[in-house]
Amino acid sequence: MLRPVRFAAIFALFGLSLLGSPSQAEAQDRRVPSSQAELQLSYAPIVQRVQPAVVNVYAAKMVQNRNPFLDDPIFRRFFGVPGQQPEQMQRSLGSGVMVDSSGLVVTNNHVIEGADQVKVSLSDKREFEAEIVLKDSRSDLAVLRLKDTNKEKFTTLDFANSDQLQVGDVVLAIGNPFGVGQTVTHGIISALARTQVGITDYQFFIQTDAAINPGNSGGALVDMTGRLAGINTAIFSRSGGSQGIGFAIPANMVRVVVASAKGGGKAVKRPWLGARLQAVTPEIAETLGLKLPSGALVANVAPNSPAAKAGLKLSDLIVGIDGTPIDDPNAFDYRFATRPLGGNAEIEVQRAGKPVKLTVPLETAPDTGRDEIVLTARSPFQGARVANISPALADELHLDAGAEGVVVTELADDGTAANVGFQKGDIILAVNNEKIARTGDLDKASKTGSRVWRITLVRGGQQINVTLGG
Repeated sequence: MLRPVRFAAIFALFGLSLLGSPSQAEAQDRRVPSSQAELQLSYAPIVQRVQPAVVNVYAAKMVQNRNPFLDDPIFRRFFGVPGQQPEQMQRSLGSGVMVDSSGLVVTNNHVIEGADQVKVSLSDKREFEAEIVLKDSRSDLAVLRLKDTNKEKFTTLDFANSDQLQVGDVVLAIGNPFGVGQTVTHGIISALARTQVGITDYQFFIQTDAAINPGNSGGALVDMTGRLAGINTAIFSRSGGSQGIGFAIPANMVRVVVASAKGGGKAVKRPWLGARLQAVTPEIAETLGLKLPSGALVANVAPNSPAAKAGLKLSDLIVGIDGTPIDDPNAFDYRFATRPLGGNAEIEVQRAGKPVKLTVPLETAPDTGRDEIVLTARSPFQGARVANISPALADELHLDAGAEGVVVTELADDGTAANVGFQKGDIILAVNNEKIARTGDLDKASKTGSRVWRITLVRGGQQINVTLGG
């Protein structure tokens, strides 16, 4: 079975400074070459314009040198091996796109994740230290800023309107595959709005057959006007190399993340709906009297949320947003997340077979005190990071709208919580028949030294009772 490959070494991208205005570029006709002479035309002028904005990204972090034998305390004691093992430097290579002349670079989050040091190399071989301005795991994007630039102005790459892309459009991918150096490949857009890729929260990818390989992550996919159509992020491959199926994050999502970084934010602020949506199966479609399984079905609405204020109701079928048809929840999530804050979105729904239009205010989710802590006491929860659920956190973790209580946000690989099977997103309701309402309640419960642990939790909307120990 083909699996998505996310590269620890990332793709190099091409940035560009356009000679023509965006309106002129968008006005160019799409047409099939009509002569042998046109087929022999070169991509060189486009590449020459965009190359100065293409960068390589080098990330490094210290990791502990792990040996499975040294995890055994008896082995360590018998051979006199210290418990703390020496650290070593782990390096990764990727790419980025210069998106602001002051030295702002966008790349993949997985390229710089956990990095202690980040460097950026320009096309003219100059290197700059870089600071991480913003990381957004939900979109797998990150924004860097070059240090010590002496106020130099850098060549940048403009954004295309990725909503205007069409299947069959010619695109170029520029990156640093396998670290061999900046490389340009070409292909076409093979599909749009591709879902089921499973690498970010927003499943709405551009698919291309332009060759993309490890080392290309964070690189650019550009259109024939030399503008950024997307950020290359993954491939489907059996071998780890290109097999003609690559995926890029659409430029309109990249634009939102870059705008948040320019605004000084440490996190991306997006509109909050406050409702949980589910896909329409053939069985649901038949029940609703639909010819085809299409749209996003409302499964839950949080009180006082934008969805509730707009009048969205349980079992409403969302079929469009601002005039754009919605095929499934992934399409809605992407379209809604790329809307600018502060205005409204017009949502088209089918309610009891009749069309209804609703106006949803575009506002961020409130983020009440999370009181996030790491549980360290000897218990089944040891090594779990937990937080009080806020509307913002519920939205981030795809919890039911209106969810309350304490949720697992992260698990240490070597912690007891991970070993016994807890998962990110688990909501802890009770421990040994004591209700868990806040992180302090769970911290207290984890320190009781109980031999038997009766735990009630919610996972994927289902309540589960678990007994550990005894």
